[in-house]
Amino acid sequence: MSSPRFEAARILGDRLRARRIDLGLSQYEVANLSQVDVANYGKVERGAGNPTLLTLLQLAVTLETEPGALLEGLADTALLPERTRPFSVSDFVREQNARLDRAAATD
Repeated sequence: MSSPRFEAARILGDRLRARRIDLGLSQYEVANLSQVDVANYGKVERGAGNPTLLTLLQLAVTLETEPGALLEGLADTALLPERTRPFSVSDFVREQNARLDRAAATD
């Protein structure tokens, strides 16, 4: 069994699994109803897959939930793999201001 790629993927998979179980469906049924490959759906549920937007939308429709509910709270750098953490606008502005401050101090 493959392990989760990163924490956000694990949480998404847990949410999908919980919703599927609440509805009394098997992975096979959700995959077929969503028109998603069953192996890929299994990977997404385990947090080992990286679903496309289309796949997420198809799963949300099948599971009768909003895509936002599946993704809520996952835009947190602590949940992303270390090597792929994005540089936020706040980080950029902070660094830009620090550079300007350093330049002004040397003038």
